[in-house]
Amino acid sequence: MKNFANNSNAAAALAAQGNAQSRGGGGATSPVERIGVLALDQSQMDEIRQILDLNDPTKRTLSLFDGGLPGLSSVLDRNQFDILVIHTLCQSETDLARLEQVLTERGPMPVILLSSNVDPGFLIAAMRTGVRDVLHLPVDAEALRNAVDHIENQVVHVPTPQEKRKVVAFVAGKGGSGSTFLATNLGYALGKAGAKTALLDLNLQFGDAALFVTDHMPATNLADVVSDNMARLDGAFLAASMCDVLPTYAVLAAPEDLERAAQVRPDQVDVLIRLAAHRYEYVILDMGRSLDAVSVKALDCADYIYVVMQQTLPFIRDAKRTYEALRGLGYGTDRLRLVVNRYQKSGEITNEDIELAVGAKVWTTVPNSYAAVSAAVNQGMPLAAFAPRDPVARALDGMATDLLERPELKKKSWFGGLWNHQSP
Repeated sequence: MKNFANNSNAAAALAAQGNAQSRGGGGATSPVERIGVLALDQSQMDEIRQILDLNDPTKRTLSLFDGGLPGLSSVLDRNQFDILVIHTLCQSETDLARLEQVLTERGPMPVILLSSNVDPGFLIAAMRTGVRDVLHLPVDAEALRNAVDHIENQVVHVPTPQEKRKVVAFVAGKGGSGSTFLATNLGYALGKAGAKTALLDLNLQFGDAALFVTDHMPATNLADVVSDNMARLDGAFLAASMCDVLPTYAVLAAPEDLERAAQVRPDQVDVLIRLAAHRYEYVILDMGRSLDAVSVKALDCADYIYVVMQQTLPFIRDAKRTYEALRGLGYGTDRLRLVVNRYQKSGEITNEDIELAVGAKVWTTVPNSYAAVSAAVNQGMPLAAFAPRDPVARALDGMATDLLERPELKKKSWFGGLWNHQSP
């Protein structure tokens, strides 16, 4: 495999002025210093170099390699990259399997694929492999620069106290885990404590989050907002499109029609979440369990990702796969929180067993209270409104207290200190 241009001795950090201009931030050193490009020939190399403005070695180090995926292992043995761009060489699920094997052996690495394969199945498989972005050929210069910038911003962004813990996502480790119930009822707990909270139902194909907390049929759904009204989308329009559960808590329902759901694009979801985070103190994302381009874009916006499971072997197996997939997508353990729902102290499987099997600490448990939870769901009521003293309601109130940053809101959470969590 030929190394066209390995600038390993180039300056590693961005100059303050260059960083401010290219990233819009106040002169911090860029953590994305080493970009590896694996491509077929010199013309593809030159194209990437020009797009990423890498002719100036004081900005970033660029290493360019020709050849194919079989030689990727040896490249990674000799080089360390912050981002790997693969041009044209990964076009099938067989290629993805080979890439996954290499990445598994060497640990997570942000990968951007430039591919001519536009099949949705390939895109989903790529995301599950751990690829951060798949950009279709011919190369769109702006899209590639944005993909690199997005990876960098994820690394360098440190939330301010005002931003901290604003966006939380719930991912089902397995179908039936209860993640939608927890997401919707946590939103109610936050709203009840006085925090302006929005829940976005991003289980686009089969979402039913609104039914868990209201008996009103939503007049508008997420597809109506982003597909039909993107040009007029602002905070007021978003608020008017949501179903109010409390004066401080509202839900944006998932699309009713599968065809409409399929039309929702990742960039639209990104805009929607950022707008919601600007208007509301807390934004909860109910994700379901699919990992596709839309859900990955949403998860990128999350400060915390709650992976919900139960205390049985099938749930443990699927939760482990989900957790590993999220880690492969670059989400650190500081953002991932393992939640065991319907927990029973007398169960045959302990938290220690779960932690050993999944490879992650259990952040918190939510007790089993099937009768009360089922009754509340069947009436379209939040559990805290139906049975405020139920142990599950108290657990959710404790989760809300953990998220509440403002002292005056913590005082409103009257169960505040009754439920303890383990730190991630």
